[in-house]
Amino acid sequence: MPGPGRYDDILDTFTRHVAERGYDGVNFGSMAAELGISKGTIVHHFGTKDRLLAALHENYMNKRIAELEYMIEHLATPPEQLAAALHAFIIYHDYDRSPTVAFQREAVRFADHESMATGARLRQDYFVLVREIVEAGLTAGFFRPVDVGVDTLLMFGSAQWAWTWFRPDGPEPVEAVASAFVDLVLGSLLTDRSSLAELSNPAGHPAAIVRDALSHVAEGRHQERTGAAVPA
Repeated sequence: MPGPGRYDDILDTFTRHVAERGYDGVNFGSMAAELGISKGTIVHHFGTKDRLLAALHENYMNKRIAELEYMIEHLATPPEQLAAALHAFIIYHDYDRSPTVAFQREAVRFADHESMATGARLRQDYFVLVREIVEAGLTAGFFRPVDVGVDTLLMFGSAQWAWTWFRPDGPEPVEAVASAFVDLVLGSLLTDRSSLAELSNPAGHPAAIVRDALSHVAEGRHQERTGAAVPA
């Protein structure tokens, strides 16, 4: 008989299937067969496939927000905070591979559907956190004048498609790709580039804080958000 852990098992299996096949390639029958449960058990926990996708988005974004908040709290300057966020954008493609691929390949699926409203607010929360780092860096003179909204969207857009080409078993380790991404973005933003080597260094302080943040959240030492709206 299915135990209390079936909810997480179902969500994990759905996430992996979406990463491998895309949303349209997933069906309750194949999931149920793999898990050794009935399709009715999946319906009991989630109701519909779009609600499963919503749960995937909410679970993913709650972890990413908690990690980013940890990075912001434990790093002193906007360049360090942004470097950590950029390292993390790429590291997720290895550290949390299936959820990241599943989330990114279906990020706009049912974007305006009521079931996705909480996930959409969480994505906006995350975007605002990153945008505020860029704004703070600009105000303090660390970054040159830019269109903060456009530049933040470009950062997300660049990382959003990494799932289509990056492979954990490819020729370049994820740390090297993350370092190149930090160098590319901060190299164009910093008014003083003397700190760029440290900021992009996979063994540097911002990258170390990313690893601390991943451990902190993986161990469950954070509170999940409810998706309350944040002003744009």
